[in-house]
Amino acid sequence: MHGPSPDTAHPMPGFPQVCFLRNTVRNPHIVIGEYTYYDDPDGAEHFEQRNVLYHFPFIGDRLVIGRFCAIARGAKFIMNGANHRMSGISTYPFQIFGNGWEKAMPAPGDLPTKGDTVVGHDVWIGYDALVMPGVRIGDGAIVAARAVVTADVAPYTVVGGNPARPIRERFPPEVAQRLCRIAWWDWPVETITQYLDRIVAGDVEALAQCRPDREGGTAGR
Repeated sequence: MHGPSPDTAHPMPGFPQVCFLRNTVRNPHIVIGEYTYYDDPDGAEHFEQRNVLYHFPFIGDRLVIGRFCAIARGAKFIMNGANHRMSGISTYPFQIFGNGWEKAMPAPGDLPTKGDTVVGHDVWIGYDALVMPGVRIGDGAIVAARAVVTADVAPYTVVGGNPARPIRERFPPEVAQRLCRIAWWDWPVETITQYLDRIVAGDVEALAQCRPDREGGTAGR
């Protein structure tokens, strides 16, 4: 056996609160990798509606989340549709109510946008964390409970607070860079299963010896 099927919406029998998100999200502008899960006893399958906010199709921004991410209950992503025009005197969105107010419709480029929100692989996002538009969270990062992430997070960095600030680096920068190159999350699931003990351990050198080679085998066997 090689772990749960990534095509199973609820991979833990008896625990419907845990959901592999890619099987329940339908919005083409939300891209989620295999094995990334959300845990919420109020209905994890409603992540797209409850946790991705102000995500309007006419804006065109995407939420991209990598593989093997763990997202705790209440974590939310604010998208660019939440932004109001700030170049004039009033920030009030008159145009959305019509009835003569549509004449205040912003011109292209008037509404501020920060682009796609991108979460890397193997990222842990804590309880009630809030991720703001256009933020990029690097591979292996940890976002503390109730953190408000307003700026990019470096790979393998722990952040917390409002606004979120680095608390500590999980590994020295050169080791973090090496782990990003090893990219165990991209290995075949059979290889991940075979070397799971090394993936969850702290020996980077031992993990590097397990990386599949170009011929489909595994280096360092």
